[in-house]
Formats: sequence, C-alpha cells, structure tokens
Amino acid sequence: MLPISMPHPTLIGLLREGRTPPDRRVALTPKKCVELQDAYPGLRVRVQPSPHRAFTDQEYLDLGLEVEEDMTACDVLLGVKEVPVAALLPGKTYLFFSHTIKKQPANRPLLQTILKENITLIDYELLTNAAGQRVVAFGHWAGIVGAYNGLLTYGRKHGLFRLKPAWQCVDMEDMEEEFFKVKRLPPIKIAVTGSGRVAQGALEVLGRMGIRQVSVYDYLYLDFNEPVFAQLRSSDYNRRRDGRVWDTANFHHEPAAYESTFGKFLPVTDLLIACAYWDPAAPRLFTAVDTQQADFKINTVADVTCDVNGSIPLTQRSTTIEQPAFDYVPATGELTEAYAPAGTITVMAVDNLPCELPRNASRDFSRQLLDQVFPALVGGDATGVLARATITKGGQLQPRYAYLADYVA
Repeated sequence: MLPISMPHPTLIGLLREGRTPPDRRVALTPKKCVELQDAYPGLRVRVQPSPHRAFTDQEYLDLGLEVEEDMTACDVLLGVKEVPVAALLPGKTYLFFSHTIKKQPANRPLLQTILKENITLIDYELLTNAAGQRVVAFGHWAGIVGAYNGLLTYGRKHGLFRLKPAWQCVDMEDMEEEFFKVKRLPPIKIAVTGSGRVAQGALEVLGRMGIRQVSVYDYLYLDFNEPVFAQLRSSDYNRRRDGRVWDTANFHHEPAAYESTFGKFLPVTDLLIACAYWDPAAPRLFTAVDTQQADFKINTVADVTCDVNGSIPLTQRSTTIEQPAFDYVPATGELTEAYAPAGTITVMAVDNLPCELPRNASRDFSRQLLDQVFPALVGGDATGVLARATITKGGQLQPRYAYLADYVA
C-alpha cells in the first residue's frame, strides 16, 4: 500500500518537532535507527536537526547517522506530534499523532492541507492489531510520570517532602532516586482507576515505592497503619441503571446505560490517580456538589487522563509541565494557586506527561515501531495494520474516516 519495496534504497526521515512549546520526544532513538538500518539493508534514516530533542544531534552523528535539514528526498516521514502546516511536503507519507479524528477544531487546517497536498497520513493512534488493540502508544509513561507527580503533589501540599519534578530528572533511574527519598508518607489510601497501559504505569511506580496494594474490599472497609493503594476497574465504580448484571463489553459499547457508584470511595480516599479512559457518554466519577459534603476526603487528584470537564469535574483546565497543579475550592468552585494545605483540592492535570521523561518514553515508542509497524511498512501490509490507520491517501479521506468530510469541507 505504500511506496516502499525492498531491497531498493529507501529513505526514512525523522522530523524535528515543530510545535510550541517543543516536544522533546522522538519517534526513533539513535540506537533504534541503527537497528532499523541493520534489519533492512538498503534502508537509511535521515535525521532533521533539532535543538530541543532529548537525544542530541551529536548522539545520532556518533552512530554514523545522517543529520540533515532537507527532507525532500525522504519517502516516509516520522514525527511525534502534529507537523506544522507550513512544513508539510506534498505527496509524502507521514506518520504522527494528528489529533484530527475527533474533529479537533485547532487541527482542521492541518487535515485540509494534507488532503490538498496529496499526502498519505497514517496516525499512530489508529495503529491496531486484528483484535483492535493499539500497537504503539506513550500511555505507559503517562502513568509512570502521573503517579510520581501525584505523590510529589501530595507531599508538597502537606509539607511532607519536596521531590525533584520528573522533567528535571535525566531519566527513569534518576526519578527513582527521588522517590526512594519518600520516607514520611502517612497511612493514606490511594485509588488508581483503570486497567490499561496508563494504569499499569502508575501501578509500577507505586509498587517500586514499596506502597502495598490491597483488595477493593479491604480498601473500603479496613483501616491500615501504612499507606496502601487499590486498583479500581470500571466495574468497581459503575453499575447498570436498570439493575442488570455488569457487562464490561456493554459498558464500553453503551456507557450511557450506566451510573457512577464512586461515592463509596469518596469518604476513604486521600489521593486519587485517575488513569481510566473516559467516554463522554459515561458517568463522571463524582460531581462538584459531592466535594462540598462533609465526608468527601480526597484532597489531591492526579488526573493522568486529563479530560478537561471529563471524568473528574474539577479538571476545568489542563496544566503545564512547569506549573503542574492548581487548587479547586469546593465552597466556591473557583480555581486558585496550588498547594494550600487545607480547604482545597489540589489537582495535577498535565496533558503531556510522557514529555517529562522523553528519553525513556522515546526508547519504548521506538521499540514498538520497530516490532509492530516497520514490518508492515517495509515488507507489505498483509494484516492491514497500516490500512486501518491511514486517514488520507491520494487527496481523499479513506472510507473508514469519511465521517471527517464535513470537518474538512
């Protein structure tokens, strides 16, 4: 399906990220570029120079890779986030997160230009296996950084400890040195929602910190003299409105038929780490009115999924890596400066968490691309992994994405 046929020399272009503020992640690390070239003789990678990338130009040069500004000779171009409209090259094949499939208004000109310039757009978010599961994602690192940020926020709010922010750490190992400093965590209860990659990342951090996981029942009904956490799946805090038995597949298909039962967790939870995917038709975990009740105990929220006005009604805006939190005042509903010790709920809502550990996140993503995507890109798309993720080709929306026609009209 793509203009690639081995063993003819083929040039892959690794793009400089062009968004502001610049994203420091990269689709292929220097070592993965070399591994790719070794795996497919005749294939070359050309790297566009970048002053912001977590891996420096010199790290690519040191491994004998081309670093060059001009990408016009490249057959396929890889980025991470949206490519600036002015930088798009006509007739090329691009892979990046386009953020267009939900008709995001900010990216309408991007998709319009892609169609006009006869560009083939393959969106990472849409790359799935035959079972419909995503094959490349940064979610695991969002969970890792999100859980760390949640504990950092809790410690700062209560004057217990001051950890170095993840984005100031060199990598995951450096961040671990920070959280091993946490000795003064009181016997709090931490709720982690979700069961996907994001939640798994959060659970990994809590486990490495030595915080004990307990069952949902014990979490709700027992007291502990140490900090503990529980993983809450959708069935733990939702139920069918008609009283019929829980059905996970049906919940994902028809979320409006369910209502939240999260209320039972509100009186016992100190720190909420929200990692569950949320459908706009699904119930919210709780309401703004709930926060005014005497038994509402949550005082710190790490909204890792960061759906503004989504599952967590307090997340009324996203935050930045440099200023990661704000305080929500239950009595008035206003947002104020973060970390007041009492009378507020402190919310961490950074919407690009994997950027805080860009070297680790990039290594993981590169591995997924090499294992899951390049075999189809180079050897033929027998399983349709690329076809399913191709939004545009030949100046046309592909049939699966025809619903975007009114968006680009």
